[in-house]
Amino acid sequence: MKLCIVVPVFNHEAAIEGVVAKLKPYKLPCFLVDDGSSLACSRVLAGCADRESVWLTLLTRKENGGKGAAVIDGFKTAVAAGFSHAIQVDADGQHDVSTIPEFIAACKLYPNAMILGQPVFDASAPKNRLYGRQITNFWIAVNTLSRAIGDGMCGFRLYPLAAVNRLIHDAEIAQRMDFDIDIVVRLYWQGVKAVNLPVNVRYPEDGVSHFRLWRDNLSISRTHAKLFFGMLARLPHLLQRHKR
Repeated sequence: MKLCIVVPVFNHEAAIEGVVAKLKPYKLPCFLVDDGSSLACSRVLAGCADRESVWLTLLTRKENGGKGAAVIDGFKTAVAAGFSHAIQVDADGQHDVSTIPEFIAACKLYPNAMILGQPVFDASAPKNRLYGRQITNFWIAVNTLSRAIGDGMCGFRLYPLAAVNRLIHDAEIAQRMDFDIDIVVRLYWQGVKAVNLPVNVRYPEDGVSHFRLWRDNLSISRTHAKLFFGMLARLPHLLQRHKR
């Protein structure tokens, strides 16, 4: 098992240095993916890469393509470099990365599974985001005919890259905020087991969110609809799988 970390970054210059500092003790190779960030953020990322060149590699996208596009670039680079698994972590500092050893332990027990963060929110979590999450998780349950996936939106996960690589070549995965939902359902359809781990999540008062209420909720709704029709096409297979 050869592990790495992938962190998609878009204009998180205020938080990313703290995230890098928290990841450093785990001594895992890390790919920071600059998704067409501002000059200010790009300079911060270049500084991180220069100071931490032993374990950190900076990948740069010329234009912003969305979270999914950035993560997929990181996955492709990780596969080409010979890594078997990748931990995805968001760049805004929301995730308690001290759970990384638990993710690795679960991966050793279930090397072919996706290890998914299941958020434990504190009082800082916006209520509208929590309600939206409940709706999303309902549709994920519908589109997998299962409650195997505890949370479909948490950006703290560990992926088996062999399965991800097959999916990248076989399907067109959502590129923006709907990426986390799309890939987890499609991996489940592909037969990948889901293992859920609780993760503390907080929303910093000065945090930067790139979630755009109308645009991203519309995109997520379209993805749920697309997945629903995909589920119908796979209905016999999914029913047989659950029967077994």
